Amino acid sequence: MRLLHSSRLEMTYFIADEDIPPYAILSHTWGEEEVSLQDWQSLSSSDINFKRGYSKIKRCCEQAQHDGLEWAWLDTCCIDKTSSAELSEAINSMFRCCMDVPALEFNLARSRWFTRGWTLQELIAPANLIFFSMDWRPLGTKSQLHNILSSITGLEKKFLNSKNLELASIAKKMSWAASRKSSRIEDTAYSLLGIFDNDMRLIYGEGKRPLRDSKKSY
Repeated sequence: MRLLHSSRLEMTYFIADEDIPPYAILSHTWGEEEVSLQDWQSLSSSDINFKRGYSKIKRCCEQAQHDGLEWAWLDTCCIDKTSSAELSEAINSMFRCCMDVPALEFNLARSRWFTRGWTLQELIAPANLIFFSMDWRPLGTKSQLHNILSSITGLEKKFLNSKNLELASIAKKMSWAASRKSSRIEDTAYSLLGIFDNDMRLIYGEGKRPLRDSKKSY
């Protein structure tokens, strides 16, 4: 697993699970000019700073430091997406988590974060999840906002805790994802792997086939 040091802004790859230190995770929706691992490795610091996606990396690391965490993980720059093996490993183990709503407009329902496929598991999985605005003002924790989160997502409050997922039927889990969209059609299935406690062979380019295969698995 590759992590970003929150103060030095250096990447380190941890091979053994027992060596992985505590870290913060950024859950977000992708936008223009995200910083990839290849950008991080090849571009100068000044060039990276000019990319729009850099600001969320910087603010995530600052927040991690504030919370006493030395490391951070972001799916944009901590995964080598040119490596099918690394991408597959990351997706199959990604059951993990910020936000994109203006701080002064406390209307979470308008956030695009709730419409994306990957963010469903990122809502359910963490025991400690803090929502932030675009300018990184804290909006509240998952436990503090459980009523509005339940209303927005259709998840009963008990299912906002991943420990209770086994109590949810397959049909209920599928209903949570029904209105969510993914940029790639394969991710419609891949983003549900953690919720169904399953893994599968990842091959992008198969179109709807992963959806058919995942239905056969359950």
